Amino acid sequence: MSNPSEQGTNAAPASVAAQASQNLRREVFEFVRMVLLFLVLFVILKTFVLEGYEVQGPSMQPTLDNRERILVFKLPHALGFDSIDPGDIIVFDSTDEDSRRDADSRRDEEGKRYVKRVVAKGPPTAGPNTVSAEDGGGHGADTVPVSLEDGRLYVNHHLVEETYLPDEIRETFNATDPERELNPGEYYVLGDNRRVSKDSRSFGPIQDKRIIGKAVLRFWPLSKFSILR
Repeated sequence: MSNPSEQGTNAAPASVAAQASQNLRREVFEFVRMVLLFLVLFVILKTFVLEGYEVQGPSMQPTLDNRERILVFKLPHALGFDSIDPGDIIVFDSTDEDSRRDADSRRDEEGKRYVKRVVAKGPPTAGPNTVSAEDGGGHGADTVPVSLEDGRLYVNHHLVEETYLPDEIRETFNATDPERELNPGEYYVLGDNRRVSKDSRSFGPIQDKRIIGKAVLRFWPLSKFSILR
């Protein structure tokens, strides 16, 4: 016959081991749940709120240099707000005109994104809850004309003072078309380095649906950490 005191001694370690195993399972579960929550939040942030990009090429010099990293704010545009204005630097998907060239170009352009500066935008689009109070005699502008002449930018036939361009690179090539008319939801984009930039002068205005978001911050290199303007 076993000694009752020995049975109690054997039961105690078993109870402790069971409790330790239960605690370990709980900790593993909490860790996995925390990791999954972090991944979900990361995907949501990256898809709809903020995303980092590395600049490739010299087309935005001197504002942005090759290999610098920028942060793009996507949320307002993702929610449908008219958040992009002339002067803003944006990231957008390659255009249909780019991808319609030849097979090799299509492969090169597939999934490609550009960073350029918006210099003009089309007239505002009337939303579903917009009503007109006009008497029938007045008409708003249906389009916004944009032209480049002798290194000067004209929007609505008015000269635009591009203060973000240094004097030494203000010279630019003219666009292929003497003047482009921007419709609602269209943006005319140019690289700050006009001598080498591939932009709306070659592929035309871009559609609102192609905009990823507005570049708001340069975070690398740390020595040039700054808000983008």
